[in-house]
Amino acid sequence: MISNLLIPKVTRHVLTYTLYVHLFLDKEQHEAIEQIDEVQNEIDRLNEQASEEILKVEQKYNKLRQPHFTKRSELIGKIPNFWVTAFINHPQVSALLNEEDEEALQYLSKVEVHEFEDIKSGYKINFHFEDNPYFENKCISKEFHLNDTGEPSSKSSSITWKAGKDLTAKNTATKAGQKRNLEEQESFFSWFTDHSEAGADELGEVIKDDIWPNPLQYFLASEAEDEDDLDDDGEEGLDDEEDEDGEGEDDGEDGEEDDEGEDA
Repeated sequence: MISNLLIPKVTRHVLTYTLYVHLFLDKEQHEAIEQIDEVQNEIDRLNEQASEEILKVEQKYNKLRQPHFTKRSELIGKIPNFWVTAFINHPQVSALLNEEDEEALQYLSKVEVHEFEDIKSGYKINFHFEDNPYFENKCISKEFHLNDTGEPSSKSSSITWKAGKDLTAKNTATKAGQKRNLEEQESFFSWFTDHSEAGADELGEVIKDDIWPNPLQYFLASEAEDEDDLDDDGEEGLDDEEDEDGEGEDDGEDGEEDDEGEDA
């Protein structure tokens, strides 16, 4: 008998399947398996065709959306601190921001997401900034690519920090009389130089797929929470008033009963 160690893994699978067919399946079952395989190949072909058709539709509507994105950006530009507010109100993004990041993002005037023409090959995110005390760049971008072999990669702008303002610096420089904690949260801006997980970049995907399609919902999120808090406070106040009214009625009824007892 030939040792399994001398048989390549793929070959062993083929031999196992062949032995299974000959030992455990009759002719009719064997033919059914071959027919299932043929049908499955047809399903796979249709799935591939569907993917191509879906891609064409996505490309069509991606072009149709561009004028609306442009108009939306122009309107957003009239609202101060729109993007930093949207980021702070997003639970996943806010977890990546420290106080210094929030201060720097006050100067963020516009965000743009551009999907490449064939969509599947990647996208680019542009962050436009007004003049600020942190860096010289007017625009910082990060883009993600998927090559023909399916290998992901990313690249980004180099940030030109102003003297003493590098938020990504890892040192123990003093600030306001206190030393920076070496274990403190990394800066949001460190993301631009992190290319270790280009194929599964959580922040990039959140911005592209969650925030960019409708940033207004996150900008208004804090107002919605405030309204909910007011509603809750109002309901609690009504409940307290009802409880007080109920106690007053009970006291009145007890008083009437006492008067009736004295008359008797």
